[in-house]
Amino acid sequence: MSKVTFLGGGSFGTALGVLLASKGEEVRIWDRKKDVVEEINKNRHNNKYLKDVFIPKNVTAFCDKKEALKDAEYIVLAVPSHVIRSICKEIKDIIPKSAIVISIAKGIEEESDKRLSVVIEEELQNPVVIMSGPSHAEEVAIGIPTTLVVSSKDMKYAKKVQDLFMAPSFRVYTNDDLVGVEIGGAVKNIIALAAGVADGIGYGDNAKAALMTRGMKEISRIGVELGGRAETFFGLTGMGDLIVTCTSLHSRNRRAGILIGKGESLEDALKDVGMVVEGVKACKAFYHLKETKNISMPITDILYKVLFKGKDPIEGVNELMARDKKSELY
Repeated sequence: MSKVTFLGGGSFGTALGVLLASKGEEVRIWDRKKDVVEEINKNRHNNKYLKDVFIPKNVTAFCDKKEALKDAEYIVLAVPSHVIRSICKEIKDIIPKSAIVISIAKGIEEESDKRLSVVIEEELQNPVVIMSGPSHAEEVAIGIPTTLVVSSKDMKYAKKVQDLFMAPSFRVYTNDDLVGVEIGGAVKNIIALAAGVADGIGYGDNAKAALMTRGMKEISRIGVELGGRAETFFGLTGMGDLIVTCTSLHSRNRRAGILIGKGESLEDALKDVGMVVEGVKACKAFYHLKETKNISMPITDILYKVLFKGKDPIEGVNELMARDKKSELY
């Protein structure tokens, strides 16, 4: 039996906690919100983030980080990408030195353009593993078959995490392309948000297929530029995650995009979704990164202008359609 601590009691952290608890692991969940902690411990539910899912008795929730982290062998950072650095700073003096740190966030640090594994390594001395891939919390929690990928600078730690999470309904692959795994998972949120905007406008399957396909070109283009391998982006962390995030109403990015396509402001759309929409921060971060590196990412460019510059979404689509002729291969 392994001791696993989740920092963050949101939907995906809770779902993975339920998965591990069903395997007999000792699971702890830390969250800042007392009502979330009390509901897990007393009612065995977390209806704020994951409705109607029973949480086993070998899951215990805490408001105190020190208690939650005591003797932990694995620590899962189940918080949004923009707070990864701050949460690492908070735990660096109380984290067990031998614990493997697992990040399930998808993004890059906006201020520095650094991948999350780099951010974690700058703050902690522990081994770091990235987990990514097509995985809605709502499905993981009820045992619907799901596959993910894990990566690390030292793959022996990725293999330990693979062993920890493997279950009849949860298959975990390894991939030693750490850069590709991280970038694929981050950029697909931008394309999913754009696909949601297209849905909100009222466009059909043709438009979504075009966005997803050309979006894959943007994911692989910047991913390879940053040091990833092209084949990674056609695997679980790229194509797989893109498909699930662009097509499902479980997707926060798609839901937010639909509301924006229907005319809501970004602020109102985020409020209506009620949870972190990673594609918004990713769009801002990768817009500035592609500008700095002079990388062509037209969907990201237009979405940035829709989100932050007040561009009309239909006008943005018209701009994409009217660009200069080119070969599909470039």
